[in-house]
Amino acid sequence: MKKENLALKAFVVIMKSSKTLEEMIKKDISSHGMKSSDFTVLEALYHKGSQTVRDISNAVLINTGSITYVIDKLEKKGYVKRRHCQEDRRVVYIDITENGTALMDEIFPKHQQVIEELFSDVSEEEKETVIDVLKRVGKKGDQS
Repeated sequence: MKKENLALKAFVVIMKSSKTLEEMIKKDISSHGMKSSDFTVLEALYHKGSQTVRDISNAVLINTGSITYVIDKLEKKGYVKRRHCQEDRRVVYIDITENGTALMDEIFPKHQQVIEELFSDVSEEEKETVIDVLKRVGKKGDQS
């Protein structure tokens, strides 16, 4: 019997589960009438407060050009506002508005519950292990 390549198997399992999680999360977010990109930007501002466009772009893994479009849409809906830095006018901060906060106060707990449900069969210790392992794999990728 041929020895199983566990690194390859782990990779395939991670990729498949990542795709499943992504689909479930997209479905949840769209059930609230939002696109994933809009939600991730609002979520970053909701939890971290005021940020620059570059900070948001890095946090949510959307390129700067696309993030501007997302921010424009969110600003038109009244969920975010732009604020120019006093020291450097080239820097623009994005702030979540009261309307944006109210929206996230309503939908984020439901979103978190969906995620909790996805991990309901995984023990706390196993979650810690998954986090640790995936961080180590991710750091290896960052070194390439």
